[in-house]
Amino acid sequence: MNTATTLRIRRPLALAILVTLSGCGGGGGGGGGGGSSDGTPTLAQRIAAAQSVAQTSADCQQIRPFYWEIGDASGKLVSGSFAGPLLTIDADTVLPIASASKWIYGSYVVQSQAGVLSSQDVKFLNFRSGYTNFSVCGSTPADMTVSECLEREGRDGGTNGEYVPENDGFFVYSGGHMQKHASMNPTLADLDAAGLATEMRRVLGTDIAMSYSGPQLAGGVETSASDYALFLRKILGGTLSYERAALGTHPVCTDPDTCPQEAKFTPSPTGEQWHYSIGHWVEDDPKVGDGAFSSPGAFGFYPWIDASKSWYGVVARVSLVSDSDVSVAVDSVRCGREIRAAWLKPNTQ
Repeated sequence: MNTATTLRIRRPLALAILVTLSGCGGGGGGGGGGGSSDGTPTLAQRIAAAQSVAQTSADCQQIRPFYWEIGDASGKLVSGSFAGPLLTIDADTVLPIASASKWIYGSYVVQSQAGVLSSQDVKFLNFRSGYTNFSVCGSTPADMTVSECLEREGRDGGTNGEYVPENDGFFVYSGGHMQKHASMNPTLADLDAAGLATEMRRVLGTDIAMSYSGPQLAGGVETSASDYALFLRKILGGTLSYERAALGTHPVCTDPDTCPQEAKFTPSPTGEQWHYSIGHWVEDDPKVGDGAFSSPGAFGFYPWIDASKSWYGVVARVSLVSDSDVSVAVDSVRCGREIRAAWLKPNTQ
C-alpha cells in the first residue's frame, strides 16, 4: 500500500511550502553486529535500544508524526516512521527544514574556502556580527536575490540588512548574520532561490537534492531526511573534509543567563548551556549535554552528528501550528537525543 498526497501549508510571514506526504511509513533496518571483549555494544544492541526509545519514549510519542534514522559514513543503519492522524513522514518526504539550513550554509563557506576562515567570517558564522534585524524575505518574486532580500522590512523596522551596533560582539541568534555574509560574496549576492540551491549543491554535492523557498541562507532550504543524511554522511566520511575538521570550532557561549557579557539571545533549551560553532550548535551543557553537533529547525527538523564524529542522525517532522517555534525545535531535540543516547549506550537503557 503506497499513496501519495501533496499538501500546501501556509503560515504567517512565510512562503507557501510544498510538502510531499507518503502513506504507510516503513520500519527500521540494519543488520547483525559482532560484539567486543571490551564491552562495545553490538550493532544489534544499538538498533534494538534506539528502536525501543523511538517507539516508547514520551518525548518521542508527543512529536508524531515523524521519521528518524541513524547511520554512519557508509550509510543508514536503522530507521523508523511513526504516523500521525493526518499524515506520515518518511525518508523521502520533502520538508521545510528552517534553521537546519544554517549547517548547510556554514559547510558551504568552510568547503568553498578550503577550511580557511577570516576573523570576519567567524564573527558572521557564529552570530556575533551585529546584523540581527532580519525577519524573512517575505512573499518574494521568484527572481529575488540574496542581496535584495536584505532590503525587505526587518524585525523591528528598518530593513533585514540593518546593522544593530549594540549587538556587535554578542551572540544573537538571527538569520541576518548569514544573509549579510552571503550578500558580501560576489558568487552569491545576485543569486535567486534556484541559483542558490545550484551553488550549494555544486560545493556540497550535486547528488544532494535540495531547493530554497526563497533566497534565505539561514532558513530557506527544503529537502528530505534522506538527502540531509547524505550531507551528514559526506561530513563523516571525509568527502566534506574541511567541514568535518571545522565541527565544534570557534565555539561561543550562547546563554545570556550564564554569560551576559557574551550573549543576548538564544533559542536553545531553557536552562541548558550550549555553544555555537560555525553554523551549527554544540550540545555541551555540563549536566545533560553529550557534545553532539546539531542544527534544529523551527518546524521540528533535527539533524545531528555525535561528538566522536562516528554517527549521524535525523529526526524529520513538520509542525506549523505551535505558538512557539522554539518549543517545536526543542521537542524534536529531546526525542532525538534520547534516541541518540540509546544508540551510543544501549546497555544503560
